[in-house]
Amino acid sequence: MNNMKTKLSPFLHSYGFSMILILSILIGSFLGIIYKKDSIIFKPFGDIFLNLLFMVIIPLVFFSISSAVASMTNIRRLGKIMSAMMLVFILTGLIASIIMIIVVSLYPPAMGVNINLGTAVNMEQFRVSDQIVKAFTVSDFPDLLSKKNMLALIIFATLLGLATSSVGERGKAFSNFLSSASEVMLKLISFIMYYAPIGLGAYFAYLVGVFGPELLGSYLRAMILYYPTAILYFFLAFTLYAFIAGKTTGVRRFWINIIPPALTALATGSSMATIPANLAAANKTGVPKDISEVIIPIGATIHMEGSCLAAVLKIAFLFGLFQMDFSGAGTILTALGIALLTGVVVSGIPGGGTIGELLIISLYGFPPEAFPIITMIGTLVDAPATMLNATGDNVASMVVARMLGGRNWLNEA
Repeated sequence: MNNMKTKLSPFLHSYGFSMILILSILIGSFLGIIYKKDSIIFKPFGDIFLNLLFMVIIPLVFFSISSAVASMTNIRRLGKIMSAMMLVFILTGLIASIIMIIVVSLYPPAMGVNINLGTAVNMEQFRVSDQIVKAFTVSDFPDLLSKKNMLALIIFATLLGLATSSVGERGKAFSNFLSSASEVMLKLISFIMYYAPIGLGAYFAYLVGVFGPELLGSYLRAMILYYPTAILYFFLAFTLYAFIAGKTTGVRRFWINIIPPALTALATGSSMATIPANLAAANKTGVPKDISEVIIPIGATIHMEGSCLAAVLKIAFLFGLFQMDFSGAGTILTALGIALLTGVVVSGIPGGGTIGELLIISLYGFPPEAFPIITMIGTLVDAPATMLNATGDNVASMVVARMLGGRNWLNEA
């Protein structure tokens, strides 16, 4: 009996909280099936959890990035981290896009679909140049303190960290303050996560009850395609990336720690809300803090593998709906380009999802009536897409750690 206890303890230690989260989500989903549309009564309990996460994101991202950069004795390392990060982001986004192109070629998502196009939608004209300025900068300091301006906050925190590091000994006290504050914020996150089983369970009750019937409508074929592809990508691609990063040890550590952030992303539909859990998971995995605390917050804004999959699905869906042939080098390369733009560049711009959808319509010449169609697809795939987006940031930090730390980086961690 004692022997069984010792065998059980490490398993429960590693997976106990994840099992509690999964059980709470199953209970929530069951309540959603029972209460159907009335399950909206559970939403406030989920909103409390989401608001707690959003409340802590700004100070967490600010202190984690600024302290990581400030503590770097060799500023060249920051350049290496950023270069490796962008390479990994682009390659993983490209792989996701190619996989979905293969899938939609084998299983056209709009076959037999009949959707009433309705009336044309008056689409607001976006000036991308203005959106880029707003994404990277704000005109007033208080505007930094909003999750809507996350890229601007990241840039400010990076510059502040560089300034702190460059003044040497005179900045030591401030650097210690930033480091201490970062540790305090991570501890605060661990307190908030105690409420996660209730918050995530309530959110799943709401999602299954209110949006479940939508999946049985005209978009069923597209969902049948996207959901299994996303699940396979989640298990196979991320396992492969974790293996590249740290062999079997990397895979084991990744899966021990990734379930809480993955479920948080799936329930909340927000990469931003997943940053706290993602940082905690990366730290437990052994990713150096100067890597995880730079890559994960930035990745939450400009690294979206799930969005790359969704962009290709939207394009293929419209091609099928308008009886156009989704083949040929030009069509496929344009789809790859739009998917990468949507998942790695435009996603960081305010209203990036809308801009990505407008790009699809304008570059292929679809009528304005197509806009609400792909917007609905975006809504229906949002949960699994966000799970891939957030989880991809975590495994990307492991790959970057492998690139910069060599094959023994996990042992050193």
